[in-house]
Amino acid sequence: MTHVLAIDQGTTSTRAIIFDADMHPIASAQKEFEQHFPASGWVEHAADDLWKTVLSTCRDALTSAGLEAGEIAAIGITNQRETTVVWDANTGEALHNAIVWQDRRTAPLCAHLRAAGHEPMITQQTGLLLDPYFSGTKLKWVLDTYPDARARARDGTLLFGTVDSFLIWHLTGGRVHTTDATNASRTLLYDIRQGRWSDEICSLLDVPMEMLPDVRDCAADFGMAQAVHFGADIPILGVAGDQQAATIGQACFEPGMIKATYGTGCFALLNTGAAPVTSQNRLLTTVAYQFDGVPTYALEGSIFVAGAAVQWLRDGLGVIAHSAHTAELADQADPAQNVILVPAFTGLGAPYWNAECRGAVYGLTRNSGPAEMARATLQSVGYQTRDLLEAMQADWPEEGASPVLRVDGGLSANDWAMQFLSDILDAPVDRPQGVETTALGAAWLAGMQAGVYPGLAGFAATWAKERQFTPKMDAQTRAARYSAWKSAVAATLSVDVSGD
Repeated sequence: MTHVLAIDQGTTSTRAIIFDADMHPIASAQKEFEQHFPASGWVEHAADDLWKTVLSTCRDALTSAGLEAGEIAAIGITNQRETTVVWDANTGEALHNAIVWQDRRTAPLCAHLRAAGHEPMITQQTGLLLDPYFSGTKLKWVLDTYPDARARARDGTLLFGTVDSFLIWHLTGGRVHTTDATNASRTLLYDIRQGRWSDEICSLLDVPMEMLPDVRDCAADFGMAQAVHFGADIPILGVAGDQQAATIGQACFEPGMIKATYGTGCFALLNTGAAPVTSQNRLLTTVAYQFDGVPTYALEGSIFVAGAAVQWLRDGLGVIAHSAHTAELADQADPAQNVILVPAFTGLGAPYWNAECRGAVYGLTRNSGPAEMARATLQSVGYQTRDLLEAMQADWPEEGASPVLRVDGGLSANDWAMQFLSDILDAPVDRPQGVETTALGAAWLAGMQAGVYPGLAGFAATWAKERQFTPKMDAQTRAARYSAWKSAVAATLSVDVSGD
């Protein structure tokens, strides 16, 4: 048994990928599922859709690979983080739809808690900001909405978990209720320094601790996926939230190493080693991974809109037929123009954390057209990444960040965007040979625990780059363009678009 099955349960689809003994993907399956928007700012998934797509994609991947379940050494799981599920411990049925990480319904609650002075305590313990993004206030909303929910939670018949916990519970036939340290660190309920659920925060949010999952290492025994699902029992031996799994898949194991994943948004993680670093620049402190009971920490910055801006060009403006066309257009843009797009379609993420501002375009002339808009869109990804890395370097000056940024995700395939990223950062950008870094991270965790994949150092030695982008822009141009970007952001933040 030298194959590993990785489950990558994402925000819009579920994928299952089978990796061979050399950690190469040999078969995969993917299924999208419906997004639910019951009110403005609310985003939900039917929890049963998450479970059913996991079952179907895993079965399809096994069939595609020509393998039986008995030939799979282990299962690794990576998942959309912060999404909140509450379910019946007897039936497995969700009490309410899964409330997605993008959901903003608890913004008033977060504002109330912030006004009451609770944010410093919460940040000190969890490394997070008081924001609807995280699971804790979502869980409180569910418990407040259903009158008997807290009583059921206290008597053990109602359980809470992030998506990994929900899937593990179902895969093991309800025998195991657990999570890993990376997912726990995104709930707003977990003390990342003490390595346990916070009594103080659970009391503040009135969350019964009886409903919380057991917290384990990223590589650990998470129970056995029952034979009824795939035809044979398969041990679940690796779990990590998606951005941490990508960090692992990129082998960012040394303090100072940075990875950035470019999908709908962008998530950059800086490995800070054994000590949690408290950000002074509104970054998040989080668990990067945990082995043998010892956590490694990271600073994380979140960009809300990266690849989504390219989708907007295609689907919203209709100026491109496919995403890859942006590179060709950007090359054709008028070099005399400096059009700047601030893609704050859903607000600005780190280091600004302003959910109320909206997108803006600056520098338009009568001659501006699709080429200039395409270039501005790709450049906005580089500018926002520099914002994150400068904040990281300010928070961690004693070591400083690695001069090399490792990238992955769909937009990392765009050579023009990656070259501009290198130019504006004045740093090399490395793109790996394997593009499935998130699933690979989950697979390696499980395979290492199963004894079929190498340990940490051996895995790191297998990382290989497909291409390195190096800076070609002169210092004067770089400084002028980034200064113009900062001015555009300041102008965007100053405009009240609420209509009040």
